[in-house]
Amino acid sequence: MKAILKLAIVLAVLLAASGCWDSKTIQNLAYVTALGLDYKDGRFMAYVQVLNFLNVARSDKFEIGKNVPAWIGKGEGKTANEALSSLYATSQIKLYWGHIKAIVCSEALLKNKKALRQAYDAINRYHEVRYNILLFGTKEDFSEILSQKSLLYLSPLDTIMDTPEETYEQRSSIEPQYGYKNIAELNEKGRTIILPTISITKQAWQEDKKEKAMFQIDGAFAMHEHRLTGWFSEDDLKGVRWFNKRSRRVFVNIPDNENPAGALVLSKPRHRIQPLIEQDKVRFNVSIKVRAAVEEMTENVSIKEMEEQAAQAVRAEIESSYRKGLATQTDLLNLFGEIYRNDPEAWHRLNEGNRLVLKEDTLNKIEVKVKINQTGKYKGRTLPE
Repeated sequence: MKAILKLAIVLAVLLAASGCWDSKTIQNLAYVTALGLDYKDGRFMAYVQVLNFLNVARSDKFEIGKNVPAWIGKGEGKTANEALSSLYATSQIKLYWGHIKAIVCSEALLKNKKALRQAYDAINRYHEVRYNILLFGTKEDFSEILSQKSLLYLSPLDTIMDTPEETYEQRSSIEPQYGYKNIAELNEKGRTIILPTISITKQAWQEDKKEKAMFQIDGAFAMHEHRLTGWFSEDDLKGVRWFNKRSRRVFVNIPDNENPAGALVLSKPRHRIQPLIEQDKVRFNVSIKVRAAVEEMTENVSIKEMEEQAAQAVRAEIESSYRKGLATQTDLLNLFGEIYRNDPEAWHRLNEGNRLVLKEDTLNKIEVKVKINQTGKYKGRTLPE
């Protein structure tokens, strides 16, 4: 009886364990968290960032300020898939691609329409890669980008490259670009995609007296129908943020940056683009409504004056961004896309007739209304002298 009982226990253990024989423990996998893609002389270069999750997991053993190493691998091949697969030869352990949080593309790759399509197909075709990946462009060296740490030596997962939304909520400049949004917009006719560019600066932070490198979003590449139309600085793109209802906090000096009398935070802009088509000539009227809060005042200015000055500042930024794109025929404000979404028949007719061209008067009228609904504890006045 005892022998039968022992045999039953052994069989039960074996049956329970049989379903786990092919499983991998987490320490036996190399988790790719970021991917860099470059293209040179007809060949793809793939750079991967691999982190040890035991070093970045939040636990009782996690030490803030302790350096978290990032491993960087480089592969090369005639195709994007070959460049990625070549890393298997030296990775020692299995690479897992399901935790990629960011993909960074070089300017050389973005300039080559065919190479960009190949890389796009290879990455999105693979089943482990998700659609909520952040997308960036860069002009920096990939070794520098993928080895960059965060403030207080936090892991690369706590940087603008992997968690840009937290910074964007405090300072809404260039909206983060996600893979699923890119897929939705990539084939939309008349749509200009703004791909943020990530760079490294040593001008802002120090550890004691030692300069520390930190990420920043310094501008964006503009893409239209898989074609790179140019790079624009953050200042060039200031007018674009007023067409994004997700803009949470935008600082604006009034009346201008030269002699500011105060500072406002503008949020939740709402826009309307009205196409005017007259005998195949296309123009647009734009209206913007935005909320505001008073952050600082150096002079006593009435609420109405501040609203008018803020509206003038917003209008100037929109005009500036439009003119920055005019030189390269880059529709940064996505004016033509409004025709495609609301009147596709007219869009096809105008597009086939080469009438969708930006001109000095294409942006016809800009109407901006700013409503201040918060003035702080000082009720719209400066401190007493």
